[in-house]
Amino acid sequence: MAERRVESARRGPGRPRQEHVTAAVLDAVVELVTENGMGALTMDAVAARAGVSKPAMYRRWSTKQDLVIAAAESRIGSLTVPDMGDFRAELRAVLTARMEAYRQPGVARLLAGVIGTAAEAGAEPAAYRAYTARVMSQTRHLLERGVARGEVRPDVDLDDAATLVAASLVFRMVGEQRLPDEALVDSMVDMIGRAVAVRP
Repeated sequence: MAERRVESARRGPGRPRQEHVTAAVLDAVVELVTENGMGALTMDAVAARAGVSKPAMYRRWSTKQDLVIAAAESRIGSLTVPDMGDFRAELRAVLTARMEAYRQPGVARLLAGVIGTAAEAGAEPAAYRAYTARVMSQTRHLLERGVARGEVRPDVDLDDAATLVAASLVFRMVGEQRLPDEALVDSMVDMIGRAVAVRP
């Protein structure tokens, strides 16, 4: 398996001695969504499951959208992939790490919920865009590294390429309702690798 290091999931802004409260709330969100879907996710239900007060929750997350994004990020955080000297190896590391994260119980429903809450009336698009930018930052970085090494064409739109990398696994899971697997990773590494490679 390709080397990789997944950074610690981002926590809410609570003080260090209250990190257990943050962890309990985020775990409660994932559990409720896993068991009953997004329809079961209310601030009251999360507070009851986590055993914390609603004011403690609102101090960390002022909206349901913020809470859902934080829960997703606790399971799917940022990645750090070392320089392997090979774009395809680095792409495989990113896709494999994401595949494993997406196969965790409840993550499919949770990501569907993140996307859904972003479309609700009153949702803050900037919060969702900031989350996706954090999640996709390493993919963009390895594309930039590929350009610098002469493996990725300099005319490739890096934003579009990063979206293609991310969308392949997410749509398989949320849109097609199938868990991403190693065969999909292999296929994406080959297709994307060929699409962005410097032409002879």
